[in-house]
Amino acid sequence: MRRPTAFAAALLLLATALGTAGGPVAAADPTDPVTVTVNTRAGLATVPATALGVNHAIWDAQLGSAETSDLLKAAGVKMLRYPGGSYADIYHWETHTAPGGYVAPNTDFDTFMAGARRVGAEPMIIANYGTGTPAEAAAWVRYANVTKGYGAKWWTVGNENYGNGHYGSAWEADDHPDKSASQYARLVIEYADAMKAVDPSIKVGAVLTMPGNWPDGITAGSDPGPWNQTVLSLAGPKIDFVDVHWYPGGNAADSLARTNHLPDAAWLLRQQIAKYAGPGADRIGISFTELNVDAGRTTAPGALFLADAYSGLLEQGVFTVQWWNVHNGIGTVSEVAGQTDYGDFGMLSSGNCTSDGEVCQPPFNTPFAPYHALSMMNLFARPGDQLVRAGTDQPLVAAHAVRRPDGSVAVLLLNKDPDTAYPVALDYAGFTPADEAPTVHTLANGATGISTGRSGSATVRTLPPYSLTTLVLRPAGSSAGRPGAPGRPTASAVTDRAATISWPAATPGASPIAKYEVHRQYGAVSEQLGETAGTSLTVGNLEPGARYTVNVLARDTAGRVSWSSPPLTFATGSPAESSCAVRFNDDNDWGNGYVANVEVINTGAKALDGWTLTWTWPTAWQQVNSGWSATWDQQGRNVRVTPTDDNRRLAADGGSTTVGFVGAYSGPNVPPGAFRLNGTVCTLR
Repeated sequence: MRRPTAFAAALLLLATALGTAGGPVAAADPTDPVTVTVNTRAGLATVPATALGVNHAIWDAQLGSAETSDLLKAAGVKMLRYPGGSYADIYHWETHTAPGGYVAPNTDFDTFMAGARRVGAEPMIIANYGTGTPAEAAAWVRYANVTKGYGAKWWTVGNENYGNGHYGSAWEADDHPDKSASQYARLVIEYADAMKAVDPSIKVGAVLTMPGNWPDGITAGSDPGPWNQTVLSLAGPKIDFVDVHWYPGGNAADSLARTNHLPDAAWLLRQQIAKYAGPGADRIGISFTELNVDAGRTTAPGALFLADAYSGLLEQGVFTVQWWNVHNGIGTVSEVAGQTDYGDFGMLSSGNCTSDGEVCQPPFNTPFAPYHALSMMNLFARPGDQLVRAGTDQPLVAAHAVRRPDGSVAVLLLNKDPDTAYPVALDYAGFTPADEAPTVHTLANGATGISTGRSGSATVRTLPPYSLTTLVLRPAGSSAGRPGAPGRPTASAVTDRAATISWPAATPGASPIAKYEVHRQYGAVSEQLGETAGTSLTVGNLEPGARYTVNVLARDTAGRVSWSSPPLTFATGSPAESSCAVRFNDDNDWGNGYVANVEVINTGAKALDGWTLTWTWPTAWQQVNSGWSATWDQQGRNVRVTPTDDNRRLAADGGSTTVGFVGAYSGPNVPPGAFRLNGTVCTLR
């Protein structure tokens, strides 16, 4: 949570030294068109009804006003969070008080619910963990759903509770003598039991950390592991979703580049849930209920980040993404790409001024750029649309796409360069656009709203600097008669080289189904792994320790092809038997680095006199900083380890040596999936 400013309590001047904010991260030749690939056969998640969300807070006296609510409704907001970040851990709903904080008039729960209903949004309510009790939370559920009949479904236990001092930094209120992750998890169980005893239909969520962000990876006190592992291991069977926040930090260029962390962060979260949360863990959803940037909050960088992050998270199956927040107040004022940036976390103006009175925001409720970006998301991705894979060959141009139930396709194009206009050439796989001018929605740098019209073609476009563009394209032909999409695939019998993919049968269209095709997503293109007349296929020739995302398509006897199934992502393992084995242990993690020990074992029948261990990091932000007991070298993402004179010889049938290194990461720290000793893939122990 980022705390309020003068309009609610006291002015907070938030340092947002932009310096090179928004500066390009790569040189560009605008004469070369950027290639944009849209692959409708590579399906991702379906847009949920609760996708687009924002945060309300009890220091905002206008949170329930008709004007504010109507603005949020117009932007497509479908979920509203209350009572406001860290205030949730000091807020007592029954007395409508927050000791130590400011509570504005007209912000009580009933007022919030009236506003949410006017918006047409579901509430997400934060139960007070820091200074509250399970009984207080249960009474809130009773009042909301039994007494008032609000049908409030989504309830989170606390907010950023890892910030209670357990890991050093303390900004979150927590009156419990035991501030450990273990104690939080134990009380989450008590909260969930008490709240669901009142209304068994509600969904209860627990707070987790964002992979690759402090305090991810850190174990403190007597906890059995880091925060996420501890909370999931103890409370996993009792929760329905996990709640994560993300503030990427850095200047504008940094935050806009870090959206490429999202697929790996979502993968790690799902891996942690699957590993630690117990049986039935796949029922547990993921919400991202706070996002914002440090630089360019009210201008184009904030807008571009919002659209890119919302799209990227929804592609990964997150059920809601929520901006921090609606009204917050003026911060440090600067200029970004020719526009005044007020350093305000709010997407609507608070209409206040700096403490010296020299700079004032525009009138109250004037929309800032992130509000327009949220409105663009509402035009781009509607509930029920299926997100599909899209990509570009220019890091400063991002692309996302959806396939709509009526057969049309929408493409969101983001130019993150403040200075350069990029011509783009769009290519479509599995979709042929109609020969007509598409509908075009554009948000330019400094614009006071989205412009809409029909112009150009579906394949060529020029993106202005710092702009958001959505193309809506109708199909060239009818989709009538095509088979329905196959159901969600599952993977079984996964080894280092093979996996069996199974799926629910598709519903035939005008003709019988002839076969199913299994396609691997490879960036924005698809690679067919095989086909079958049945509903199960064993695919081979896979790479050990690799992540695969696959879709299934149905093809009928007339040649019509279905839309894509939902995606399946799985990882192959290491060989069950090999002439070598590796133990890789992250022994001491501090949030952006760690000490690791790597045991190299010769399980073969012959001794080794000299050896080379290699692996490839899954991401570009992981590296070996230094090491011992070996010679360490990293080129790109590839690591090479060779022995010293003392450990070059490994005896047969179990001879081993242990080497170590200091690792660093600036994003999700995905462990290597495969190690090779003298070129042979080793068993990972």
